[in-house]
Amino acid sequence: MIKIEKLIPGGFALGTAESGKKLFFWNALPGEIVTEYKITKNKSSYAEAIATSIKNPSPYRKEPRDDCYLSTSPWQILDYQYELEQKALLVQEIFREHDIKIDTPAVITDGKDYEYRNKMEYSLYYDLGKAKIFPAFHARGSHRKIPITKSSLERPEIFKKAQEIVDDLNARGEEARKYQTLLLRCNQNGEVSGGLYENHQPHPVFKNLKDTILGQEYSYSPNGFFQINLPVYELALMEIQKHITTENVLDLYAGVGTIGLSVARDKNLTLVEVDKSAYKELVSNANNAKTILAKSEDVLEYIAPDQAVILDPPRAGCDKKLIDKLLEISPERIIYLSCNPATQARDTKFLLEKYQIKLVKTFNFFPHTPHIENLVILERKNG
Repeated sequence: MIKIEKLIPGGFALGTAESGKKLFFWNALPGEIVTEYKITKNKSSYAEAIATSIKNPSPYRKEPRDDCYLSTSPWQILDYQYELEQKALLVQEIFREHDIKIDTPAVITDGKDYEYRNKMEYSLYYDLGKAKIFPAFHARGSHRKIPITKSSLERPEIFKKAQEIVDDLNARGEEARKYQTLLLRCNQNGEVSGGLYENHQPHPVFKNLKDTILGQEYSYSPNGFFQINLPVYELALMEIQKHITTENVLDLYAGVGTIGLSVARDKNLTLVEVDKSAYKELVSNANNAKTILAKSEDVLEYIAPDQAVILDPPRAGCDKKLIDKLLEISPERIIYLSCNPATQARDTKFLLEKYQIKLVKTFNFFPHTPHIENLVILERKNG
């Protein structure tokens, strides 16, 4: 029997075996006792596992809505308010590990914890007994596919379209193994685009979708990068907009431009993006803003003291060259939105040499999952 100590970054529940080996559990909550479990990854110093039998269930445990919850959203077992509290504590702990003391951040949500995703990718599974193809997800910790008949995270229009496509495959007697994946995306008006990726064939080109964010219309490809939860993303953008106090704004890692163009379209705005597909969409969205196709760390000459610099890097965080240049030039304000608070905290620690933290807020872009989106506003110490 293993008592669960706490939830840790990444979403696992931490327990310790009698041998001293650390065990990282799915399907377990703090205070519970795991009596049976299935190991999915076994290393010399730790193991990952799925709890299959629980003693003393937590008062915060909820019945998951989906049978496939461990594949898509393992925190369906958490009471939603408890989830928000845990995410705030995790952000605080991550920053503490980097010797940065912050108050427990507010966690912002629009209250909609299901049917929020505007994009979903399914595998296909052929059921021999029923002689039918089903949409499927991969079982956590394995390559095994789990057929599904319902899914609660994505907007209903997406799952309805997935079922229509699979029904058509079944009517035509198609083979599931012919296809790599089924990708679908939905805009706020309920229009769905996307489709099947066939094995050993070029990726298909899907019809672009359009959405309006803070009054700015954006065009984007269903298989490109675009935020998954637009209502909560808008809440983050409204917070960012409050802190744009300079006339000059530099948006690095800009993607299709949704941050800079939403919060600073009336400013002297420069946007930088390295991905050619995203950049093409950025240009079409940009109106009169300046756009640059390059790595953010390769255009350091565009950083200036009288700027607000927006950072929204990939999970790896900012390149050290960029951090060093920000410290050298010291723009007036740095607005750092991150999907990985660990690398954000690492980068923030470097920046505190010349900056102070003005604000930390956490946004629940991905309810019932351990993913955390965190905003840090940094202000130059000399004002």
